[in-house]
Amino acid sequence: MSTVLPPAAAAPDLAQSAQQVLHEIFGYGSFRGEQRQIIEHVCAGGDALVLMPTGGGKSLCYQVPAIARHRAGLGVAVVVSPLIALMHDQVGALDELGVAAAFLNSTLDADEARRVERELLAGTLTLLYAAPERILTPRFLAMLESLHERGRLSLFAIDEAHCVSQWGHDFREEYLGLSALHERFPAVPRLALTATADDHTRADIIERLQLQAARLFVASFDRPNIRYTIVEKDEPKKQLLRFLRDEHDGDAGIVYCQSRKRVEETAAWLAGEGITALPYHAGLDADVRRRHQDRFLREDGVVMVATIAFGMGIDKPDVRFVAHLDLPKNIESYYQETGRAGRDGLPADAWMAYGLADVVNQRRMIDDGDAGEDFKRLQRAKLDALLALAEAHDCRRVRLLAYFGQASTPCGNCDSCIHPPATWDATDAARKALSCIYRFRQQGEQGLGPRSFGVVHLIDVLRGKATDKVAQFGHERLSTFGIGADVSDAQWRLVLRQLIALGHVRTEGEFNTLALAESAREVLRGAVPVTLRLPTETRTKLKPARVRGGAGKAPPLPLDEPGLLCFAELKRWRAEVAREHNLPAYVVFHDAALAEMARERPATLDDLAAIGGVGAKKLEAYGREILRVLAGAAAG
Repeated sequence: MSTVLPPAAAAPDLAQSAQQVLHEIFGYGSFRGEQRQIIEHVCAGGDALVLMPTGGGKSLCYQVPAIARHRAGLGVAVVVSPLIALMHDQVGALDELGVAAAFLNSTLDADEARRVERELLAGTLTLLYAAPERILTPRFLAMLESLHERGRLSLFAIDEAHCVSQWGHDFREEYLGLSALHERFPAVPRLALTATADDHTRADIIERLQLQAARLFVASFDRPNIRYTIVEKDEPKKQLLRFLRDEHDGDAGIVYCQSRKRVEETAAWLAGEGITALPYHAGLDADVRRRHQDRFLREDGVVMVATIAFGMGIDKPDVRFVAHLDLPKNIESYYQETGRAGRDGLPADAWMAYGLADVVNQRRMIDDGDAGEDFKRLQRAKLDALLALAEAHDCRRVRLLAYFGQASTPCGNCDSCIHPPATWDATDAARKALSCIYRFRQQGEQGLGPRSFGVVHLIDVLRGKATDKVAQFGHERLSTFGIGADVSDAQWRLVLRQLIALGHVRTEGEFNTLALAESAREVLRGAVPVTLRLPTETRTKLKPARVRGGAGKAPPLPLDEPGLLCFAELKRWRAEVAREHNLPAYVVFHDAALAEMARERPATLDDLAAIGGVGAKKLEAYGREILRVLAGAAAG
């Protein structure tokens, strides 16, 4: 791969400039984790592929080099972004910081789009955000050619790079054309970023974007501020409501459901229970989706009930929980979706209710799909990994990180660590269930009825229930009738869920009847032990109730009584500023910055400049007002 680096003497200058940008523009004193190495590499003109978890600071990895390289006269950075919401948020935040940024997307009218194009060609923009389908149009490529000929094209940042991979969880065909950027502009450095990619997806990104010579940066996938909890489904809407009321009363969060119908039903039900809940899915009118998303971003305490159509590119930092009422497709999807909680680094929850129907439905969607067998085989393996996480007896975080190739120790902060689950040896029960499924088949082959039956009927036979269906097919005469009477219905569902999850039992046809897989032989022989969690329900709060700090929200840092008052007054002031500027409140300042102000209570502009997140532009724009608010709170 051909890359042109700046002169040798320029690289240290750009690295020093990057540190100045971090402090002056973004208001931070130091980089986090691998940010420094990534930024210095890109500032020097190198290509990179960056895997960094949501909330890890990916945006800074291209925004800081873009600003530093623009200051050095190297032109504009073009950011490939898949979603309009992300573009609007990023550009709004950069504008607040005094950085010349813009976007080109379908929300602009023709005059606005032409104005942005003029600014782009004139070299006044530092960053331009656009979707891949726009970037690859002849008109846009011609503008890039013009910039490149004048040495004014500094960087390509390809965000959400996993979208280029057909093996990934969010494939977007338009991303496939982005290899044209390297082919047309081989001297312009490229930075591809994603929050999650397993080995297959990572290899696909490298090949399809022609990043074979790029430097790979893999940050830790651990999000220690997120608590992972998975419960067995038992009236899941009521379980969700209990979780929200016990743990997240008044908090902003996302609830994911698999279907549009379930989204609307759940949102309406939560609203009826007094929770500010809104639906979001691709079937809603575009104006409704936009209004609901704006409310979620700009108001406190809104719960968005959504399909996976919602979430990518949402930078809201104070999402305190992500809940799943249905099983995601794989660990990558689960990690990406749960990662939208706690982007501010403060405590957050990833909660999921999971049951037998989830396993059956996910396997059926894979089996009934139109993809080739190789793709289906990989998807089954990915689902198996997620099921292993859901059924695990040990630390959830250890399992999750191991999937991404990262070793760890028990976290002490997931449900399994806080309340270690009771387990039981279900090997004998599993063999009884498999034997009963086999007896159904034998009887069917003798012409005495169907060869397979569903879960409910199987449990009835195992428990010895004299139902009409049992009598109809003479199943009370089977040797397996009543052999599992000592096992409860809930435990039998758990056994069957595990047998299906492990692939020993498969489901067939429209009615999801049960059949033995080849691997069932080993379980029947007793060669494969089956150890299961006992059914549990997390009725006990996992953490103590939080002390709320005025304005309806808990402060993110421990504060004394005067500090709580300052925090509440700062939040009121921030809400007014956000309304005036038509911005989400967190774009003005994060809660963490306000809490630090409330704790330190700076009395001068120099003191205020030392607060994390207070850059030069924000200090100039808001500094005296903040000092006034703090002084008023202290006096009152």
